[in-house]
Amino acid sequence: MGLFSRKDWNVLAIIFERQDLYQVSGQRAKGKDAEKARDGAKGHDRTIYWAVFDQKGSLVEGGPGLGANNIPVEALKRMDREIRTNRSVLDILKSLETKETERLAKPLAWTGYPKKAAE
Repeated sequence: MGLFSRKDWNVLAIIFERQDLYQVSGQRAKGKDAEKARDGAKGHDRTIYWAVFDQKGSLVEGGPGLGANNIPVEALKRMDREIRTNRSVLDILKSLETKETERLAKPLAWTGYPKKAAE
């Protein structure tokens, strides 16, 4: 890996807490630590969706995590479409990009949560 090709990523994981609450967990990491953070997000058993962004806010890679089976397929597809524009995600990315913090987690504000079944 050359001097100018060092990874400087913002790694996000959308974590399943309950059907109507997911958490966005973000971490800024460089080099081998960036790969380790990405692999940790991908491998977490409650990760619904993971994503890697560069410091300009561009999506590098991402996809469903091991916990994706906890939510309906329609919700997962919607999350894939909306991950780049979700306000919670953008707020965390901004904090990581500006080095306000190296790690941050907050509830996901999202209108795509599955509807509760009628009782």
